[in-house]
Amino acid sequence: MPQSTRVHCLQSERVRAAERILGCLKGIATGDAVGKQTETLSHDDVRRWYPHAIRGFEGTPGSVIPRYMGNAKHEWRIGETTDDTERTIAVARAIITDRIVSHVSVGREMLRCSKSVHPGVKSLWEFHQAADPTRVATNHDGCGAAIRVAPVGIFYTSHRLDELQNGAREAAISTHGGSLAIAAAAATAAAVSAAIDEASPRDVHEVAVRAAAEVAPSFANAVRTVYDQLERLPVLRPAEIAANCFPNQPLTIVPLALGLATVMQSAEEAILLAANIGGDSDSVASIAGGILGAMYPSTVNTDWYSVVEAINEHNLVAIANELARLRH
Repeated sequence: MPQSTRVHCLQSERVRAAERILGCLKGIATGDAVGKQTETLSHDDVRRWYPHAIRGFEGTPGSVIPRYMGNAKHEWRIGETTDDTERTIAVARAIITDRIVSHVSVGREMLRCSKSVHPGVKSLWEFHQAADPTRVATNHDGCGAAIRVAPVGIFYTSHRLDELQNGAREAAISTHGGSLAIAAAAATAAAVSAAIDEASPRDVHEVAVRAAAEVAPSFANAVRTVYDQLERLPVLRPAEIAANCFPNQPLTIVPLALGLATVMQSAEEAILLAANIGGDSDSVASIAGGILGAMYPSTVNTDWYSVVEAINEHNLVAIANELARLRH
């Protein structure tokens, strides 16, 4: 291959990777904000609150989500992102600043975060009460690490599985030291990385399972099981998915997100499906939206992203550009 052709191919690959990285971050933020509207609701309660289903942002952007009116902890607004996106950006800042993935630098940046810092979220509350960026958690198996780990998958290419696993652990242990949490983070980081590398959906699924299996075989088995259940369904409907794998505990939340990300082909459609299921809908929508945004950047809803950027001012384009330069 002539040198000029080789250079052109490399440039094209870098451009595609940058587009996928931005698609990933946009998918995370829009999934987070759309999914927040139904977070913690049972599937029946989702239908009661939204009888016509979640079709995007249900109401005026910037106004308080009706069921959070008067909420003592936080009156979440339509289009507002949660700690999921806030801490994803914190991990990105740590990587951009130090050009490594270290729990100390991640801890430093996460201490600047303010959302969901209350006793009801023990993992974050304990971390912020300690106020120590070097702290290493020895418990907590929730999905709080998996929802913020995408920048690790952006930083490392998918053939660097050991570094992806180690990086996921470093991004996790400030708040989540349980094996299920670390396995979920490793699986998510590996899936994001493979998606950016243009792997097939099946390969994205398999690398996620492989990354998790060395940490927690039970989590890897849950990822396989949920994937198989979804693949067998002739149509993906919220009611059927809620009945089979409702996302309300560690062995269903991230496995469902990874399953949706590898059996669907649209970030927008996966986000809506997750929002209409209920449970930990913002986490499922955020993780699935990020992976699918990386695989199919054009499927991220641009109107939703405009709302999210206007309300939150994350400037994800600048963050994506910085991370793209560091990918290796």
